[in-house]
Amino acid sequence: MRKKQFKAESRRLLDLMINSIYTHQEIFLREIISNASDAMDKLAYTALTSGKADVDRSKLAITITRDPAEGVLTVSDTGIGMNKEEMEENLGTIARSGSLGFKQNMEKTEDIDIIGQFGVGFYAAFMVAKTVTVISRKYGEDTAWKWVSDGADGYYIQEAQRAQPGTDIIMTLKEDTEEEQFSRFLEEYEIRTLVKKYSDYIRYPIRMEVTKSRKKEDSPEDKPEYESYTEEETLNSMVPIWQRSKKDVTQEEYDSFYREKFFDFQKPLRTIHAGAEGIVSYKSLLYIPGKAPYDFYTKDYQSGLQLYSSGVMIMENCAELLPEHFRFVRGIVDSQDLSLNISREMLQHNRQLTLIARNIEKKIKSELSNMMENERESYEQFYNAFSRQLKYGTVAEYGAHKDATQDLLLFWSQTKSKLISLKEYVDAMKEGQEKIYYVPGENRERSSKLPQVKALQDKGYDVLLFTDEVDEFVPQTLMTYAEKAFCNVATEELGLQTEEEKKAIEEKTQQLKGFLDFVKETLGEEIKEVRLSAELGAAPAALVSATGMSFEMEKYFKRMNPEMPMPTQRILELNPEHPAVQAVLTHMTADPQKARDYAVLLCCQAKLLADLPLEDPAAYTQLVCKLMQ
Repeated sequence: MRKKQFKAESRRLLDLMINSIYTHQEIFLREIISNASDAMDKLAYTALTSGKADVDRSKLAITITRDPAEGVLTVSDTGIGMNKEEMEENLGTIARSGSLGFKQNMEKTEDIDIIGQFGVGFYAAFMVAKTVTVISRKYGEDTAWKWVSDGADGYYIQEAQRAQPGTDIIMTLKEDTEEEQFSRFLEEYEIRTLVKKYSDYIRYPIRMEVTKSRKKEDSPEDKPEYESYTEEETLNSMVPIWQRSKKDVTQEEYDSFYREKFFDFQKPLRTIHAGAEGIVSYKSLLYIPGKAPYDFYTKDYQSGLQLYSSGVMIMENCAELLPEHFRFVRGIVDSQDLSLNISREMLQHNRQLTLIARNIEKKIKSELSNMMENERESYEQFYNAFSRQLKYGTVAEYGAHKDATQDLLLFWSQTKSKLISLKEYVDAMKEGQEKIYYVPGENRERSSKLPQVKALQDKGYDVLLFTDEVDEFVPQTLMTYAEKAFCNVATEELGLQTEEEKKAIEEKTQQLKGFLDFVKETLGEEIKEVRLSAELGAAPAALVSATGMSFEMEKYFKRMNPEMPMPTQRILELNPEHPAVQAVLTHMTADPQKARDYAVLLCCQAKLLADLPLEDPAAYTQLVCKLMQ
């Protein structure tokens, strides 16, 4: 029998396809099964449109047969089959797709969709097989044909025997090497795993003889004996839960699917079952977890949604479908409209993909907003687990995604002693209040005791207490919220003074210029400036940054890079009405040394209030003891 050459393509193209297009050898089984599913779809459609009633759709199935002794794996289907000419066209020409041609020629119908369109999936078998034999009999014809190739540069075709229409793909696997264990694809567990992973939702049953154990009938009850036997079993689920109507799925079923699919022992906080029809059609099943995976905030965590095309898993983690700020969402998207490349492992960046991703983002935001409004306890549980992700998502890319996240953020309210949203803060603002006040700090207890916070509290203004490292970057990114500017009470003017009060403090500053110079001279280079302030409430003094960068921000950058030089100059603000400040002023003439000691003491106390370290704690304690004598 004369060997025929592959049409139009060379051995080099076949090598490139096998070794470059596919990144995982296990993909071969998915491709062969998908082709078998297509063949049965074609048969069902052909019978439907031709008016023939001899096709029983309930008997359409895929069968996997293992022969470990001979190293042979066979995938058989009861589909439409091929005749000799179709074998020449579909198998003899690399990258020709019978499925694509069929899809282009058939009439539009809701009853069928074709998985494979590029015609190279079949050749994935050569990643694991040294020889591939195809025996096929076309529906409506009596003659079967056999196609044989080693994937080198040609193939054989000859007449064969097959009792029923359909196709057998017979793969003689390569021998094992030190690097590759091809024999694993003949193991029952491996095949079960691959079918469950990639082809669980193929619409036709995928069957295989499996090994089971049972108690021998004549074995005694006290010492039972067991025997192994084989039985044909369906390996796939066939009908995915996301393709069912929401009214037909219970929450228990949703939760069970989530725990099994995503290996989480805890129930999800929210289930989002949605889809769309139109320019792009898809079904999605999304879950909002109740806790973060142990590796969520590490570089090893892989985000993204599982992507299916007509029930066949294409990608395990499709990051393109899930925005980074919502990377905590787990779930599945199934669409037959996405343009896949010839290996089905990578997506082409196209309009359909962008539309799906945009719809999913909107749906997630809507569900989270609804949870915040109507299930606050559940939302705060979610927020406790994923708040940092929302905040980092807000500040990422210079705030490009802030519209999707800013309304979902919560911060601790000094007045209400609970987490509130920015909208809730603005809605509760006093009449005439123009700023959203916040203060960064290591913990709420210390931040709430800052003089500036106390002053605002006395005026009836709420202050948001920031404790996460990323918090301070949020207002810098947002700039404003609901047309209200943000104000860091530790670095900026609070805006509490009237014009008369401002004028009064300016006059007081001129009167006490000598006093301010005296305190500045006493403290030396440690303090850049000493000034009066009417925004300290009942506190005598406070430190603010001379650079506009808060102390917490300085600490953050110092932790990021310990070698980075940080500004050490501060501004000491003094309350001219406070008795302690008056004491410094009184002793300037009567006892200048005591006045200097008082000035140093005020500066040290301001540092402690700002949660800044004292350079010399021993000197501070000695100074306190000295002034107590």
